[in-house]
Amino acid sequence: MIDRENRLPMTKQCKILDISRSSLYYKPVPISIRDMDLMRLIDELHLECPFYGARKIRDELMAKGYKIGRGHVSVLMRKMGITALYRKPRLSKPHPEHKVYPYLLRGLEINRANQTWAADICYLPMARGFCYLIAIMDWASRRVLSWRLSNTLDASFCCEALEEAVETYGTPEIFNTDQGSQFTSEDFTGILLKNSIRISMDGQGRWRDNVFIERLWRTVKYEEVYLKAYGSIREARRELGAYFKFYNERRRHQGLDGRTPDEVYWGTLPEAGAVG
Repeated sequence: MIDRENRLPMTKQCKILDISRSSLYYKPVPISIRDMDLMRLIDELHLECPFYGARKIRDELMAKGYKIGRGHVSVLMRKMGITALYRKPRLSKPHPEHKVYPYLLRGLEINRANQTWAADICYLPMARGFCYLIAIMDWASRRVLSWRLSNTLDASFCCEALEEAVETYGTPEIFNTDQGSQFTSEDFTGILLKNSIRISMDGQGRWRDNVFIERLWRTVKYEEVYLKAYGSIREARRELGAYFKFYNERRRHQGLDGRTPDEVYWGTLPEAGAVG
């Protein structure tokens, strides 16, 4: 972005790009191997006990022999993008300037494909680092419609996944997410509004609203991610692509009466909304 060889002074370039000049001299500190190990353990503890906050996770880590304070655990949890799941206001804080939409699924019977889609982001540990995964799921069938990986928690990879899902499978009636800043951003909601999709966001204290996609994370991590120490995002992308194909086409769900997500999705897709 900044061209140090350009004749234009860097001060002027920073002004044009509206960034702080001091940011040019910032060198990010790499995450230590110890913190990587801790983040992996925190991720496993969060899956096992999603209602644990920083204090209880700290206690669990100390019981395993790690000397760590609650503050350090909190910092790592924020870096991972995870928080305790329990009844409290604003589980996921939106950007203060972003619009938050009402929850539309209360009392709604969701029984057909493309009636409601949901999306969420999770942290994925790798052998020498980590990344973030977004998945867009059809609620009725549990089918994963699209997904993306990123090494940052910005909104761009979320928008890419959403655009791919809409282009491939058409549009749902309702799209449900939490109130995270990626999903409340104008870039993300703009795609939904442009396609006349009704926007639903989890309400205060409603941590169960996206329960199906939370179950997806548990399944993906225990059946795929924790079994393979991905060496790179490229490898993670390849292996997850194969897993999601298996998940959609072959993995049978007790909650779907032993059927696969593909069977339920294509079997309940209204003809008028079918994608050719």
